[in-house]
Parts: sequence; C-alpha cells; structure tokens
Amino acid sequence: MGIKRVKRPHEQLDVWKLSMDLVVEVYRVTKSFPQDEMYGIISQIRRAASSVPANIAEGSARKGKKELTHFLYIARGSFSELETHIQIALRLKLLDDDTYEALMNKTGRISAMLHGLLEKQKTQCRQRGIIVYCIFGLTYFQTLLITEQLSW
Repeated sequence: MGIKRVKRPHEQLDVWKLSMDLVVEVYRVTKSFPQDEMYGIISQIRRAASSVPANIAEGSARKGKKELTHFLYIARGSFSELETHIQIALRLKLLDDDTYEALMNKTGRISAMLHGLLEKQKTQCRQRGIIVYCIFGLTYFQTLLITEQLSW
C-alpha cells in the first residue's frame, strides 16, 4: 500500500500544467537540432523552457504573495528568453515555419495566462493597500507611509 501524494499548490495551476507540456514539446523539437548545437541553442532553449514552470512552482511554495509575485516575474522573463530562442532557431533554419507557429501559439497562450496570474496577484495586494510592498519588497513601515500618502 503506497503513500498517497498530496498535490502541491502549483500543480493545480493551469499555467503551470501548460508550461510543463511546453517543456516536453521543446525537448521533442530540439532533438532534431544539429548535435553541434548541444551546448548552444539546444541548451539555452531547454533551460529557458524548464525555468518557467520551475519558477511558478518555487513561487507557489514560498511564503506570501510578495515572493510568489517575484517568482512569477522571473518566470515571465524566462518566457521572453524562450520566445527569443525560438525566433533565433527559426532564423537559423533549425525550425520550419509550422513548428515555429505551433510553438509561438503555445507560448502566446501561456504568456497571457502568466500575465493574468500576475495581475491577479497585484489586484489582491492592491485590495490590501500593499501593492508597492508586494512588488518592491519595502519594509512594513515604508509601506504604511506610502499607503498613507496614496489614500489622501
């Protein structure tokens, strides 16, 4: 009789699930790249792709909205890096147009979901009057001062 594994918070996020699927797709696609690119674009594109769900997971496991927001911004940066590497692969003729379009459609959908999740986090912080605290990591005292100034 095995131990039942409890799902982690990030495993319930659609953006995490889809970004995991994209990682698998990126690995599949890059298998056809030339072997001499193993430590070049293959490594770069795979690392950028896997960084997205990893940062979503890490942020979800951290304490508080501030840290989640921070890691979502890191995931968004990795996503921009991934899209750039996909465009580079197209220019180098390592991807055909159909594969490029399929990957970019997937990245576009996931990017929109990631943006929505970031906006949700910012709205939740704003409702508590601590948007600046969530984004910039100011001290509680500094946040009270800014919140006081914003409420006039």
